[in-house]
Amino acid sequence: MGFTRAELESYRGASVPDLLGPGLRLLFVGINPGLWTAATQTHFAHPGNRFYPALRMAGITDHDLDRACGMTDEDRRYLVSRGIGITNLVHRATARADELTTAELREGRTRLEQLVAEQSPRVVAVAGITAYRTAFGARSATQGRQPEDLAGAEVWVVPNPSGLNAHETTQTLAAAYAAPALAAGLTLSP
Repeated sequence: MGFTRAELESYRGASVPDLLGPGLRLLFVGINPGLWTAATQTHFAHPGNRFYPALRMAGITDHDLDRACGMTDEDRRYLVSRGIGITNLVHRATARADELTTAELREGRTRLEQLVAEQSPRVVAVAGITAYRTAFGARSATQGRQPEDLAGAEVWVVPNPSGLNAHETTQTLAAAYAAPALAAGLTLSP
């Protein structure tokens, strides 16, 4: 599946529904949907995004998901059955996360806290240190387990899987994602 630049631009401002289900253990939180994500209605969907390959490499999932074409209902059921959910700090799709305002990120934190209180995951993993620092007002935060919980859930900051985050590899992402998955009580595949 491919899109022209004009087709992708038509998704600017669109949103992608949260992926949530019963038995939520680990809630991954993206910054906001990219245009490809909005077009496919699949979180972390851009072909250059390493989120799903990192989940597989970490043993969080046991098979590859073809996110670039959009998740199937079976893919969504599989993730939910594993206790995995996905949301975003900000629901407005943009070409780049740096198009978001500080106010949007801070409002996203408030919305996220409400969502976590309603859904009760064990662990929340925010993908992106800069967005986390802004949204949570934690200028000196580093990646890993955070000292403060959010509505009773452990908070972890993990690297953003975007291809724009060039200093991370699929291997380093997998290692970073495995830690909150273990904390959430997920059984990892070898």
